[in-house]
Amino acid sequence: MTTPTDAEQGPNVARMYDYFLGGCHNFAADRAAAEQVLRIFPDTGVAAQANRHFLRRAVRHAAELGVRQFLDVGAGLPTQGNVHEIVRQVAPDSTVVYVDYDEVAVAYARRLLPVDRRTTVVRGDLRRPDDLLAHPDVRATIDFDRPVAVLLVAVLHFVTDADDPYAAVARLRDATVPGSPLVVSHLTFDGIPPAVAQQGQAVYRRSSAPLVPRPHADVLRFFDGYDLVDPGLVQTAGWRPDGEPGDQVSHGYAGMGLRR
Repeated sequence: MTTPTDAEQGPNVARMYDYFLGGCHNFAADRAAAEQVLRIFPDTGVAAQANRHFLRRAVRHAAELGVRQFLDVGAGLPTQGNVHEIVRQVAPDSTVVYVDYDEVAVAYARRLLPVDRRTTVVRGDLRRPDDLLAHPDVRATIDFDRPVAVLLVAVLHFVTDADDPYAAVARLRDATVPGSPLVVSHLTFDGIPPAVAQQGQAVYRRSSAPLVPRPHADVLRFFDGYDLVDPGLVQTAGWRPDGEPGDQVSHGYAGMGLRR
C-alpha cells in the first residue's frame, strides 16, 4: 500500500485519534498536533480510551438485543477492539460495514481488517448519506429490511452545522427499520472555560476537520425518532460502565436509541 509521506501530510483527525489511543498509524504532523491538544487537555488520551470502551459496551448491547448488522460510519483507523471483533463474541454471524471518508484510513482498514463477505470497508461520507446508502458494497452487505445498528462514534463533532448533521442522521434513520439502534458519542465543551475551549478548537482548525463540540441539548437532537436506552444520554464514561480502567474520565456525551 502506498501512503503519503510525513512531509505531504497536515494533521488528520483520524490519525490524531489513533495517537491518543497509543496507536502507530500516524505521521509527524498528527503527533505534533495531538501533543498540542494534550497540553491543553492532558487527559485526552484517557478520554479517548473511555470512548472506545463505550463503543465496546454499546455494540455488545446491540448484539445482545438481537441486532446482527452494523454500519460504522466514521470508523477511522483500525485499532484494538474493532466492531467485528466485539460483536462476533456475541453473534459470530454478524455483518459489519466500516465507512470513512479519509482515503488513508480506508486503505489501512482494507489492509488490516479481515475483509470478507461479512466485513466490508467502504469509502463514504456521513455528509452525503444518500451516496453512502446507495454504495454497492453497502447494499450487498446490509439488508435494510432487517435491523441495522448505525454507529456514529466520535464523528459528529467533526461535522459543521453548515453541513446539517441532523439531516444526515435523519436520513440514515429513515433508511432503517423500527428497532434499529443508533449509537452516538459526541465531544462537548460543557463546563470548559471558553478561552481553553478556543485553544483546543484552534488546533483542529489546522487539521483535516474542524472541531464542533455541542452541548447536551444539541447532541440529544440526534436521537429524534428514537427511544433512548437506559441510562439515556450521559457522560461517555457513565453509559453502562463495567469497570474499565480510566472510565472516570470523559469529555463528551454518549447514548443509544432504538428507532421507533
